[in-house]
Amino acid sequence: MEKIADPRMHSAEHILNQTMVRMFDKGRSFSAHIEKKKSKCDYKNFNRNLTPEEVAELEQRVNEAIKSHYEVYEEFMPRAEAGKIFSLHRLPEETGDVLRVIKIGNYDQCLCSGVHVKNTSEIGEFKIVSTSFENEILRIRFKIMDTN
Repeated sequence: MEKIADPRMHSAEHILNQTMVRMFDKGRSFSAHIEKKKSKCDYKNFNRNLTPEEVAELEQRVNEAIKSHYEVYEEFMPRAEAGKIFSLHRLPEETGDVLRVIKIGNYDQCLCSGVHVKNTSEIGEFKIVSTSFENEILRIRFKIMDTN
């Protein structure tokens, strides 16, 4: 049976990735492990760990996006058109000629086959658990805190 990622955590990962792009301009994570309790994203192109100030700002910006109540929705586009917007290098050829794009308001868009919330207000509070830098990889571990 295929494991399905938690929609809240998976949607938070999209927001984290876009926030990392906006803050550091070094691309989205190349590897992610998304779980209900705690998740991680790994980033290349860094030469150090994040400072405590950067961690605080990153967390704040992600939470601001979550609190913006962005609608999360899907669109479909031809592979050729998607290739002009997104990197397709990790996409298997057998994926087909029509690709699914997940959009989070006007904040983020990316190719994705996972499950997501309908609105970022459903996510809860984003919390960075820890960061580390090892073997030229920046790792960010995070969780979602219920706000109820």
